[in-house]
Amino acid sequence: MRTTPDQQSKQPASDPRTPKSGLGALLTPDNCALILIDHQPFQFAGLRSHDTQTIINNVVGLAKSAKAFNVPTLLTTVLEKQGGFIIKPIQDVFPDQKPIDRTFINTWEDPRIPEWVQKTGRKKIVMAALWTEICLAMPAIQALGEGYEVYIVTDASGAVSLEAHEMAIQRMIQAGAIPITWMVFGAEIQRDWARTNTAPFAAQILIEHGGVVGTTFVWEQQLLATATKH
Repeated sequence: MRTTPDQQSKQPASDPRTPKSGLGALLTPDNCALILIDHQPFQFAGLRSHDTQTIINNVVGLAKSAKAFNVPTLLTTVLEKQGGFIIKPIQDVFPDQKPIDRTFINTWEDPRIPEWVQKTGRKKIVMAALWTEICLAMPAIQALGEGYEVYIVTDASGAVSLEAHEMAIQRMIQAGAIPITWMVFGAEIQRDWARTNTAPFAAQILIEHGGVVGTTFVWEQQLLATATKH
C-alpha cells in the first residue's frame, strides 16, 4: 500500500507571529512526522473515555494514512514486558519497525524520541497516545516548549475517564497544541483529489475505517459503475 505521493506545491512558512494560521500552518506529507504512543493492552484495559474499538479503528486509520503518504512514523511502548506489545493492527501497518520501548512515562524524556524527530527534520509533530492525560499530555507539552508545533489526534487517543480526556486536551491547547482528528489528518495531507497518485489509497482508508463515510463512498462508486454501464 505504500506509495510515493505526488509532490505537493511548496507552501510558505506560517507567519511566526501567528503560527497556527495561514496555508503554511496546514499539514503536508513533507512537513510533519507522526508518533504513536503506548497503544498497548494495559492502556486499553483502563480506557474509559471512548469505546475501545473506536480508538483501535481510528488509530489504525491514522497509521495507514501516514504510511500511504510516507509520513515518518515512530511507534513507542512503555514497559512492554508488563504492558504488552503495541496492538497487532498497528504493528501490521509497520511490520518491519520495532517500537521503541521505554521506562519513561513521558515519551519525550527518552532521548531516542527527540533524536528521531530531529533526524526527520520536521517541525510539525502529530501525536496520539493512551492515555491522553499522561502519555499524550506530557510529551506534547514538552515538545511545544522546545519549539515544535504539536498536533494532538484526539479521537485516536483516550483516557481513564471522559473528564481526564477533556481536561488533558484543554491543558494541551492552553500550552499551544493543535487538536485534530484522524480523518482530518488524512484529508489535510491529501488536500486535493486531483493528486491521483495517493487518492486511491486515501479513499481505501476511508472505506476501511471511515464508518458511514466509507459506506457512502462505496455506494457512490457502485452508482457510478452502474451509470457507466448504461
